[in-house]
Amino acid sequence: MNLTGKRAVVTGGSRGIGKAIVEDLVSKGCNVVFTYQSSEEAAKKIESDLTKDGIKVLSFKADASSFGEAEKTVQFAIENLGGVDILVNNAGITRDGLLLRMSENDFDTVINANLKSVFNYTKATIKPMMAQRYGKIVNITSVVAIIGNAGQANYVAAKAGVIGITKSNAREFSSRNITVNAVAPGFITTDMTAKLNEKQKEAVLSGVPLKREGTAQEVAKAVSFLCGPDSDYITGQVISVDGGMAM
Repeated sequence: MNLTGKRAVVTGGSRGIGKAIVEDLVSKGCNVVFTYQSSEEAAKKIESDLTKDGIKVLSFKADASSFGEAEKTVQFAIENLGGVDILVNNAGITRDGLLLRMSENDFDTVINANLKSVFNYTKATIKPMMAQRYGKIVNITSVVAIIGNAGQANYVAAKAGVIGITKSNAREFSSRNITVNAVAPGFITTDMTAKLNEKQKEAVLSGVPLKREGTAQEVAKAVSFLCGPDSDYITGQVISVDGGMAM
């Protein structure tokens, strides 16, 4: 797959799945602006490691839940890359807990970071995409949006909302040659899953037909596919990268 010369904005790109997405897009020739919120040192290292002749990789500090900062990110990308062809809405957080113990702030914070962020960046990006009559938008949802998960009412609600906004926007933007799809990762090896003990991991893997964790790179390859020309006739879809978990 060749993405040479394409220009992407990736939210939450300094670690985990987001970092893998940035790396995979760059490996295919894409120029990338990625956002981070706290890990400036990690962001600058990614810039340094991935920038090479003919390819720009730039970081931008932004709170994904803020529409104003989303606008600033997109403007930064336009000024430094010349435009935006691809948007990957990856930024997200968790504040897990049983509903009886979940605070209103825990609920609102997760909804804003995981769902409102998709509204923010899509709204900030869609005008230039419409003007050029081309765009690829990929939203990162989760397998739990499909099957649910105890102790994650806020996260599941947000990620289910991501599926809804994906389908609505796919219908809304299709006449301008802009596709909108989602990727739903399952049990993926990240910093968050590393905190689980072996018993917890075994319990999760018992529901995964392929009997293993997925990798961030496997998720990134699905994202890159949806960002490239091979997916031009695919829109409004949710691709699960979950080892069969939500089958």
